[in-house]
Amino acid sequence: MAENLVLVEKERNIAVVALNRESKRNALSIELRKQLTESLGQLARDREIKVAILTGKGSVFSAGFDTSEFMGLTPEKIQAFFEESFQYHIDVITFPKPLLAAVNGPALAGGFDLALMCDFRIASEAAFFQHPEIKFGVTPLYHVLKPVVGEGLARDLCFTGRRIEAPEALRIGLVNKVVPAEKVLAEARAQAEQISDSKLETLMAVKKWACTQQICEISKELSKKSYPKEYKGAHGF
Repeated sequence: MAENLVLVEKERNIAVVALNRESKRNALSIELRKQLTESLGQLARDREIKVAILTGKGSVFSAGFDTSEFMGLTPEKIQAFFEESFQYHIDVITFPKPLLAAVNGPALAGGFDLALMCDFRIASEAAFFQHPEIKFGVTPLYHVLKPVVGEGLARDLCFTGRRIEAPEALRIGLVNKVVPAEKVLAEARAQAEQISDSKLETLMAVKKWACTQQICEISKELSKKSYPKEYKGAHGF
């Protein structure tokens, strides 16, 4: 039986989804990504849930993709890996309800991307954001960063891979609020409760229109990395 790498707790119309791989700094393994997309799919179909919060167990939001899974892959397995990764990104982006990131600690590489794919971000004072993969020959995902911070800063952060501490993240609009570490989940819940006052259908309509352009841009970017050219989000976008 697979380990529970993603935990879901529901309270009234709000769900908290936690990455549960603390010993590996919540690295996004293939199995974790699978469980995450499955959990989001279930929440998408749950008419009682209006808002979801995504966070990480422990002191790290996510260290990004699990690089140990890249080692020794054949060309065929590399292509399969690309295809799975592409679909994972689309499935998260097209989650049809508001998705808040409670960034409890560092968000690196693919973990940074995951926070960006949420609708907005509440960050712990201990959080920081970085694309270190640029130093190892891996291109950061530009088109999830550009809509949040603008083209100039997106290029800056992708080219340099520099570390963005929480105060700067707030100043440049990368996060919406910074709070003490012990309050990050409570603040995200408060935001979720405010959002949940609206009708589910209205929230889903806003989300759909907000995602349409981003899906087009990210699909073009990912297709340049030998991903399949056409995919449809799991939630019908």
